[in-house]
Amino acid sequence: MKLRKVTAASATVFALALTATACGSDGGDSGSDGGNKKITVGIKYDQPGLGLKTPDGSFTGFDVDVAKYVAKELGYEEGDIEFKETKSADRETALARGDVDFIAATYSITDERAKKVDFAGPYLLAHQDLLIRADDNVTKGDDLNGKKLCSVTGSTSAQNVKNDFAKDAQLKEYGTYSQCLGALQSGQVDALTTDDSILAGYAAQEQYKGKFKLAGLELSNENYGIGVKKGEKEMVDKINAALEKMVQDKSWDKAVQDNFGPANYENERAPEIGNIVK
Repeated sequence: MKLRKVTAASATVFALALTATACGSDGGDSGSDGGNKKITVGIKYDQPGLGLKTPDGSFTGFDVDVAKYVAKELGYEEGDIEFKETKSADRETALARGDVDFIAATYSITDERAKKVDFAGPYLLAHQDLLIRADDNVTKGDDLNGKKLCSVTGSTSAQNVKNDFAKDAQLKEYGTYSQCLGALQSGQVDALTTDDSILAGYAAQEQYKGKFKLAGLELSNENYGIGVKKGEKEMVDKINAALEKMVQDKSWDKAVQDNFGPANYENERAPEIGNIVK
């Protein structure tokens, strides 16, 4: 899949448009449309390193930092952002209903999803992997034949493994990755599969250090995109311009280090906007 690439010229036009809007302001509300002060962004609440709601009600993670940067470029202050939990199974519905303005929630760009929503990005290239108990050993996908494999409802990860690597794996679905992690810890499942970026965040949590490990398999390429309602081409262009600027001014590198550094996650370099790695 090849998404529309936003050029530097497009970014310049967008920046000039924002400047003109700001100059024409009467000093009141500062939303990107001149009146709406709030923007609602869909994120995950339970993914350490990516999208996590902390006990004090704040939000942390790489997706959160990307969302904040994009919202700022769209003309919103951080206090204007309302984060809304958007689970994997609910993302397309949330966009179609208008519950959120855009989604930054480990949202892999696929041909099937692109029929229902439009994507900006990608802004991160991850790879599907397995999280297993520290004393287990999985060296290839078909080692999972006959084993119980967990992922979340609405995710494509577990089905990918069953289709392509271990047709006799037993799939178990839970509502959240945290529930999968609990099942892995208790022995109810043998592996948790999703993107390596997500798994690294869980494995690095203090209470789980030494209990789990990444298998180190690159089972797929996962191109994280920002989802918007189908047909919102102007919003896609604006978000792409913001993402390009985030890479250029090194804010992307800082966000990667801040959120993945503690887990020793070996991330890929920033992907080219509009280029989907198959």
